[in-house]
Amino acid sequence: MTSEGTKRFEELKIGFIGGGNMAKAIAGGIVKKGLLSYSQIYVSGPRMHSLESWQSQGANVYTDNGTVCEICDVIFLSVKPHILPEAMANICMNSRHKIRSKLFVSIIAGIKLEALENLFRSFDSCRIIRTMPNTPMMVGEGCTVYCPGEGATENDVKIVRTILEALGICYMVPEGMIDAIGALAGSGPAFAYLMIEAMSDGGVKMGIPRAMATQFAAQTMLGAAKMVLESGKHTGALKDEVCSPGGTTITGVHALEKGGVRAAIMDAIECAATKSAELGRRHVS
Repeated sequence: MTSEGTKRFEELKIGFIGGGNMAKAIAGGIVKKGLLSYSQIYVSGPRMHSLESWQSQGANVYTDNGTVCEICDVIFLSVKPHILPEAMANICMNSRHKIRSKLFVSIIAGIKLEALENLFRSFDSCRIIRTMPNTPMMVGEGCTVYCPGEGATENDVKIVRTILEALGICYMVPEGMIDAIGALAGSGPAFAYLMIEAMSDGGVKMGIPRAMATQFAAQTMLGAAKMVLESGKHTGALKDEVCSPGGTTITGVHALEKGGVRAAIMDAIECAATKSAELGRRHVS
């Protein structure tokens, strides 16, 4: 980005190498917040038919990754870990000599900054910031962490933070925390959906219509989460406020404890974090 110090945020062109769900969540959130329009977004993927939903929104679509890198100021690397070498080969084969002074933002699970910087070392004056976002940023409730690479500038960090803060909360963290936070916040929505579905199933079992059961389960989860964030109380204290002696809630909590719900959720976070680190080691040496 040759004029990164003077170019205003609303003048930037944002690229996505890979047009999957996370890329859509980020782009959709940016547009919904009014930061950019889809005409300023460029997306590449291996097949044009998979980019039709982007094109229908007004984004610019290509099957050549290098074109997106050449045009854009900020490029999100949003492919799966095992696809990254192929995506890089496509960039290098077609456009390496034209790519300079770009900011690359990785949202790829497990791939460390050192490996990313090695991949982009042949590109002149390019910088890397590693992030780990989650899909609720689509509705402005994202939870993201980021870690700048060695060459990232203060302005690079400001650009990425502007995007992430518009889509939820974000924190800069040491890179060593990213796999664990990715498991908690990145994979966490899937765990929450599973719990909402289970609560809905329980409601249906007890005679509540499915649509109502799902709405009530989701709203209950949302309300409980806001209580945690806005009350400042410990989760245990909030739980105790709902559990009357000998009442219905403590009976239900007992059933959850017998089922090992805490251990199962803790194991899920640990397994997801371990898998993230494994993906990074396996696909980029």
